[in-house]
Amino acid sequence: MGEQEGRSVCLVIGAGAGIGGSVGARFAAEGYHAVLCRRSDEAGLLRLVEGIRRNGHDATGYLLDVAHDGAMEERIESVERDIGPIEVVVYNIGAQIGNRSLDETPHRTFELGWRLGTFGLFRVAKALFPRMVERGGGTVLVTSATAAVRGNAGQHSHAAAMGGRRLLCQTLNAEFAAQGIHVVHVLVDGAVDAPDTLGRMLGKDAFEALRAERGSRDALLRPDRMAETYLHLARQHRSAWTHEIDLRAWTDVPWFNSNGIGRSVAL
Repeated sequence: MGEQEGRSVCLVIGAGAGIGGSVGARFAAEGYHAVLCRRSDEAGLLRLVEGIRRNGHDATGYLLDVAHDGAMEERIESVERDIGPIEVVVYNIGAQIGNRSLDETPHRTFELGWRLGTFGLFRVAKALFPRMVERGGGTVLVTSATAAVRGNAGQHSHAAAMGGRRLLCQTLNAEFAAQGIHVVHVLVDGAVDAPDTLGRMLGKDAFEALRAERGSRDALLRPDRMAETYLHLARQHRSAWTHEIDLRAWTDVPWFNSNGIGRSVAL
């Protein structure tokens, strides 16, 4: 890695073919070395990395199981040592297990949501914030969901994980903003055109049908456009920091105006 040592790094934890991959590519285009991490699908990870490199930018990819004890800490240590200082972290790990009643949510599944949604972010802060404080600052962009602010039936694990994630962002800001660390809770309030997440949940045929019906009129959140917002947040001056922001397609009713049943504007 010799020639790239010292290059500022954007570490994306949860880099699929949606928000994570798009944000990594956008930061790479701005001169960051994008380090993309995901739990599985090494071939998909390689495609993302190669796509960034074909455009003349720097990227590296690693498989990373966030739930595995010590894996996050070891990866942060190796990136700092072998590639460069992590200036921006994008914590983009989902914790959605689908709609499940209380009876259908075993203890282990509920706990996994917490480990992915909240504990993983805590571990990132524990491992990285001392380094950021020593360097004078850094940025942490945390992708979240509507469940962080509204709990619906069947969302026990997800809402608890995302609600915890949101408040952890607030406590981290309360402690570390004065030391130059900017933490942003990015509330994604709508369906994202992401084959690795929404596509997997719906199935290929249903996802492609949704894309055909809504994507052509910008009624799905586009990851490449969302990436522009992530970049803007990382560039903000501390006199005007955003700590929470919500993103949704123009057709969607905001979570605070919705009854939780039908959320899309009839057009």
